[in-house]
Amino acid sequence: MRAITYSRFGPAAKVLELKTLDTPSPAAGEVLVRLRTSGVNPSDIRARAGGRPGVTEPPFPVIIPHSDGAGIIDAVGAGVSQARISERVWIWNGQWQRAFGTAAEYIALPSEQAVPLPEHVSFEEGAVLGIPGLTAVHAVLGGGPVEGKTVLVSGGAGTVGRLAVQVAHASGAHVLATARGEGLEVAKAAGAAEVFDYTRDDLADAILAANDGRLIERIVEVEFGMNADTNAKVIAERGTIAAFGSARDMTPVMPFYPLMFKAVTIDLLLIYLLSDTERREATANLTDLLERRTLDLKVAKVFDLPDCSAAHDMVAAGARDGAVLLRL
Repeated sequence: MRAITYSRFGPAAKVLELKTLDTPSPAAGEVLVRLRTSGVNPSDIRARAGGRPGVTEPPFPVIIPHSDGAGIIDAVGAGVSQARISERVWIWNGQWQRAFGTAAEYIALPSEQAVPLPEHVSFEEGAVLGIPGLTAVHAVLGGGPVEGKTVLVSGGAGTVGRLAVQVAHASGAHVLATARGEGLEVAKAAGAAEVFDYTRDDLADAILAANDGRLIERIVEVEFGMNADTNAKVIAERGTIAAFGSARDMTPVMPFYPLMFKAVTIDLLLIYLLSDTERREATANLTDLLERRTLDLKVAKVFDLPDCSAAHDMVAAGARDGAVLLRL
């Protein structure tokens, strides 16, 4: 099979190589998926560049990158129903704590990590579900239903943020969001009732005014450190800040007492490490939203497999309008 590999950290163009490897065979409890698409996420870029804290060399001699993808089950291992063969599926945690991910024509992995893909959802859209989709769903619904509540989505025009706005809106929440520039209209079109420029000096006051002075029950946060003070002002008592990023301030100072005296829950999300129960719930919620056709899974660009380094560079540059994928 054709696969993109790397054996050392460094710039994409210098370390990513297109190689021909043996097609894997599914072990007991596994499925072999013929991949049609592979999703490229910021975490894949950090892993390839050596940007994960405390990791000084690749954990495996040869790595096939990427955790997200979609395709068709080609074969099954012992203990897996033959009925799964030819099933359309999407992948989660393809390369998490494993050597071989989805930037290849085939992947063998545990059966539960290949989730049925609804017939009306394309393979391109399916490659957006593993990290962006599950993160958005868990960030919004991980604490239970949000119907009738107010949800504030920070960065509502980003890949995860835009999906989080859609998830919250489709789940019956009153949705507020922050963005900037053209992103204001993007978040609004996704379902936010009001969208605010996150650079404005009176951001907290504007958010509360748009919510008739009421504090916010749940905040989906992409920049925890940068927005800590604002969130402390607008979060409700016993509210939750579900944070999945803090890239602009990686060692934040937290307003502890303003948060403590509201008994705020800070939920730091790493979608790779969901418990089995959390994973089942997030997957079920995501499947329900897909079957209800409530999600617009935007794709910015699809690259061919040999152009993987260009795809990595596009994700690393930021400011993209949707997901970046590989076509296999």
